[in-house]
Amino acid sequence: MAFFPKAPAANAVLRTLLPDPEGPGRVASAVTGLERARWADTLIRPLRGAVRSLPSGARDVLHGTWLGHPLHPAMVQVPMGTWTSAAVLDLLPGRRRDAGALVAIGLAAAAPAAVAGWADWAELRKPQARVGLVHAAANSTAVVLYAASLAARLRGRRLAGRGLGYAGLAAVTVGGALGGHLTYRQAAGVNHGEHAAAVLDPGWHAVGELADFPVGRPVQRLLGDVPVLVYREPDDTVHVLADRCAHLAGPLSEGEVTDGCVRCPWHGSTFRLTDGWHVGGPATAPQPVFETRVTEGRITARLPAGDTDL
Repeated sequence: MAFFPKAPAANAVLRTLLPDPEGPGRVASAVTGLERARWADTLIRPLRGAVRSLPSGARDVLHGTWLGHPLHPAMVQVPMGTWTSAAVLDLLPGRRRDAGALVAIGLAAAAPAAVAGWADWAELRKPQARVGLVHAAANSTAVVLYAASLAARLRGRRLAGRGLGYAGLAAVTVGGALGGHLTYRQAAGVNHGEHAAAVLDPGWHAVGELADFPVGRPVQRLLGDVPVLVYREPDDTVHVLADRCAHLAGPLSEGEVTDGCVRCPWHGSTFRLTDGWHVGGPATAPQPVFETRVTEGRITARLPAGDTDL
């Protein structure tokens, strides 16, 4: 594929960076290859165990369960912003002291951002965790380089400090690109339950006969193409939730129901049956819940008005 017929050098660069009909570019292939990098698995198990040894309440705070979306992406804005600004100030005369202050602020903010990132990483699938490990390595390299940059600046070695700072910016840019791959290509940290509103037609849908559902046991049914969890209370109250867990699409219908909540069998995210609210992470979004009614022994359900609007 020729992007610019008269510019072979430009074509070579674009083929490296961009996919074309003949196959992915080298960068895309390399990043996709990380998803299959089994050498990372020997590191994933002990690291995952160490992170999961933290109290569940602390991990929920780090996941951003209280915020309604992952905390890590919000926290990385400070180091990324300060380090990028420092790179600009390093180019301006008389602003090198300010650049050093920004490098220090970024280093201080990087630690809590990294802790939040590790909490999310520990609950990812293997292909995601492999990319996430390299993402963390790139960002850790950036931290080391920026720490060395700050030390050089404090010793009056300004040229070395600037050079190490730009090297750190390059490393954190690679880390950021891998973070984008995790989110936009591998769907790590996104709400996997939200699709229900996008694919389900509005209005009431038949769920089944009330008598066909056992009391006190979650069951999976399909509303159109949407799998849902159906749970019948002893008083014949029926709860219907989207079955794919908001965290990583685990089957909630295979989970355990306790104290009015269902716990995902994959990673332990817990949702209230009455309103779908997430009472425990790693999920950070509530589960879509359906309105239900029982008429002449038949259960029907629909998403609340407005949830299916385009």
